[in-house]
Amino acid sequence: MMVLITYDVNVSTPIGRKRLRHVAKQCQNFGQRVQNSVFECLVDPTQFTQLKHRLEAIVDPKTDSLRYYFLGSNWKRRVEHFGAKETYDPEGVLIIDANP
Repeated sequence: MMVLITYDVNVSTPIGRKRLRHVAKQCQNFGQRVQNSVFECLVDPTQFTQLKHRLEAIVDPKTDSLRYYFLGSNWKRRVEHFGAKETYDPEGVLIIDANP
């Protein structure tokens, strides 16, 4: 299933900036950044539960927020892209350059 995860972390303190980095890192482990605080994550229910648990352990619910948008398995018909940053297909072929 495709889940769109957005977050807003209060970065007015050094610990807030650290939380922001940790939230972004966890999202990168499961998906692709498509905006500064927005990730598209193609996950199964178990992976989503793991990610949600990790994120909610990081944020401070008094000052930060997380939002989860469930686009389901038919997500390609629900997403349109216009403008900068090329789109990608998380179900597509992954090409790794053997000679970086």
